[in-house]
Amino acid sequence: MTSTQTPETAHALPGVSAMSLYIPALRVDLEQWCEWTNNSWDKVQAIVGKSFRVPGPHENVYTMAANAVLRLIDENDVDPSRVGFLGLGTESSTDNAAGAVIVRGMVDRALDERGKPRLSRNLEVPEFKHACLGGVYALKNAIRYLRTDGAGRQAIVVCSDIAEYERGSTGEQTQGAGAVAFLVEDDPQLFTIDLDKSGSASAYRGPDFRKPFARHWKDQYARTGDRIADFPVFSGPYSTFSYLDGTVNAVEEMLRRLDVSAGGYYDDVRALFFHRPYQQMPVQAMSFLYARGLARGDHHHDELRALCVEAGVEYAAVLRETESSPDLFGTLLSDGPTNPYAATSAVAGLLRKKPTFRELLAAKMSLGDEVVRDLGNLYSAALPAWLAAGFEDAHERGIELLGYPMVAVGYGSGDAAEAMPLTAAPRWREAAARLGTRRALAGATDLSREQYEALHDGRRVDGLAPPLPGTFAITRVGDTHEPAFQDLSVEYYEFVPHA
Repeated sequence: MTSTQTPETAHALPGVSAMSLYIPALRVDLEQWCEWTNNSWDKVQAIVGKSFRVPGPHENVYTMAANAVLRLIDENDVDPSRVGFLGLGTESSTDNAAGAVIVRGMVDRALDERGKPRLSRNLEVPEFKHACLGGVYALKNAIRYLRTDGAGRQAIVVCSDIAEYERGSTGEQTQGAGAVAFLVEDDPQLFTIDLDKSGSASAYRGPDFRKPFARHWKDQYARTGDRIADFPVFSGPYSTFSYLDGTVNAVEEMLRRLDVSAGGYYDDVRALFFHRPYQQMPVQAMSFLYARGLARGDHHHDELRALCVEAGVEYAAVLRETESSPDLFGTLLSDGPTNPYAATSAVAGLLRKKPTFRELLAAKMSLGDEVVRDLGNLYSAALPAWLAAGFEDAHERGIELLGYPMVAVGYGSGDAAEAMPLTAAPRWREAAARLGTRRALAGATDLSREQYEALHDGRRVDGLAPPLPGTFAITRVGDTHEPAFQDLSVEYYEFVPHA
C-alpha cells in the first residue's frame, strides 16, 4: 500500500462503477488478411494484433454508442431518470451539429418499448472531439459534473469510433470499430479516478494525424463510390514521435503531482493501461518512459550508462533529451520529420529486447492483453476497452488490485495526452464480474476477402446477417430538400426488438 493509495481515500473519490462494450460482429482475421495482401503474419501479430472488426452497412458510430449505453443500463439496473450527463467521445461522427443527443434519442425509444422511464429530460448531451482522446476528456468532464452541479446524480460516458484506412496503406491492418460506455458515480464500484493528481500535456503538431473536410474534394483522396470514407491524413514516423512526446509529458506531470519517483512508481504500479492503436505502441511508450526514468533517477545512472554503451549512444545525449522540450512542429517546418529523442529511443529499443524488461511488461501490462489483440484500433474507445478487459482479466485470474496504484494514459493525435491515477474500489470484483468483454466479442463472423473489400469500398455485400435483435440499426437516410421541410442525409434509426 503506497502513501497516496489507500482504500479509504480512494473510496472518497468519484469514478467508474460499470462498463459495457459493443463490438460489431463482422471480423477480419489478420492472418487471413496477411495472405490476401502478402504481408508477414509473424510481424503483424507481433506489432498489431490478431484481428479487427468492421461495422455492418446498418451501423455507424451512433448505433454502436447507443448499443453500449443500453447494455450499460440493462446490465447494471441503472435508473435512467437519475442520469444527468451523457457525454459522447468520438472522432467518427457523421453530423456536425448533433452528437450525443442522437444516442439519447435511440436509447429513449428502446426504453419506451420496454416500458421503462426515459433518460432524464434534464440531461446534458455534449460531444467531445480530440482524435482518440475525446472519450477521456468526456470522462474527466463527467467527473467534474458530479463534483459540481451534478452532485448526487449519475453520468454516462460513451466512446465510439470507427478506425478506417485506405486499402494498401500502412495503416490498413490497424483498423477497427466499437463502443465502450462508462457509468460514472460519486461512490464508484469498479475504480476511482484522482483528477487532482492527473497529468495533462498538449502541443500543436500540424499534419500529425488530421481529418480536414477539404480532403474529400481532392484528387489524391481515395474514392469509394457513394460511401463517404473517413480515411485520415497521417504521417507514420512523425506521429510516433508525437505520441511518445505527448505521453511522457503527461505521465511525468502526473508523477510530479503524485510526488513520487518514476522508478518507485513503476515498481509499485500494478497495471499500466495506454491508448492502444495497435499492440506495439504501448510497449514503445513504456520502454521510452522507463529509459527516461533511469535518466531522472539518482540511483540508476550506472544501469543507464551500461545501456547507452550497448546501444551505441552517448549517456550525456540521453540526459540532454530528458531535460529538453523540443518543438516538433517547428522542427518539421524547417527540417522535416526528425526524431528529437534519437538517443533515448535507441536505449528504449534495446530495453525491449531485455528479459528483465519483458518481465516488467508481463507483470504490469498483461491484464486484458489477449482480449484487446482481437479488437483492433477503436480510437477513443481503445483505452476504455483495454481497461474493461484488464479488470475482467484480473477478476478471472484472481489477481488483487485493491490497494495498488494503476494508471490510464490517453492520447489524441494533434497532440494531447492525459495520465490519470486509478485505484480499484473495495468491491471491484463484483463490478468486474459484470463487465462481459469476452461476451461482447462472441458470435463474430469472419469476412471473406471479397466481402471485406466490398464493405470497405462501399459496395453492396450479399449474404450478411441482418441486425441482431436488441440492437439499433440505420433504417433509411432522408432525401427531402424542400423549402418547408428538409432531412437530406439525416439518418433514421430503429431498435430491433427481441422476438
